Amino acid sequence: MNHSLFMEEALDEARQALERGEFPVGCVIVYEGEVIATGSRQGTAGDLVSETDHAEILALKQLERSEPVDRSRLTLYCTLEPCLMCFGAILISGIRHIVFAYEDVMGGGTRCDLSQMPPLYGSRPVALVPRILRDKSLFLFKSFFSNPDNPYLKDSLLAAYTLSASYAAPS
Repeated sequence: MNHSLFMEEALDEARQALERGEFPVGCVIVYEGEVIATGSRQGTAGDLVSETDHAEILALKQLERSEPVDRSRLTLYCTLEPCLMCFGAILISGIRHIVFAYEDVMGGGTRCDLSQMPPLYGSRPVALVPRILRDKSLFLFKSFFSNPDNPYLKDSLLAAYTLSASYAAPS
């Protein structure tokens, strides 16, 4: 599987979110080499913040409306490590492969010890592939946090970590 190819598609979703003034998280779900669901973060621009309109959740909702597939053969690509809410939803959905670009030092859920979780979560094997096109994703997050018009998570650990991180500028 060409992880970079599909991560580029997730990055396109993230760029669309950033252009709308939203937190730049994008997600695509791939089955047999084809993108079958997409999502980009919503609910972070404006006065009414939504903490449930995450890119992964929106892609999972789109997946629910699509033709049934063997979910254990799906791969989910996202530009930011899934949070605990999204990670749980991904596990319950039956997806067994997660590829992400940028680590979420503040809220990343993929570092949970699944062996210590109840069976609904702990019995679901998952393969994780981190840091695919990390610098390109980091560039988007730096752009977001550098913009004074974006108050979402402005003074958070993730913002501080992101703004202090170094990278090779994407071409």
